[in-house]
Amino acid sequence: MTDMIKNNKVTIQIFIGVIIIAAGLFAYLTWYVSPDEVTEKVKVIANTEDGCIAESFDGFAINIGQCDAKAGDVIVATYDAKVKERAILMNPTN
Repeated sequence: MTDMIKNNKVTIQIFIGVIIIAAGLFAYLTWYVSPDEVTEKVKVIANTEDGCIAESFDGFAINIGQCDAKAGDVIVATYDAKVKERAILMNPTN
């Protein structure tokens, strides 16, 4: 009887550990994927079918969505700042 109780305790501890790890991973991924929107002046590089491509103040090319601006115009746009962070992580040599 005591071996069965010990086995149940170990099983419950493993189950709780798995739940804690899964919750931690879910929280991290939610934070990592959630947008961090920034509104700033950007310079439009091109107006394409997929939206306007603009250059942020620190030199990153970002897609700001559909706009009526022409290449060279400076406009105020809102974009996800984490795009830059993810780009750096994907290509750390630059």
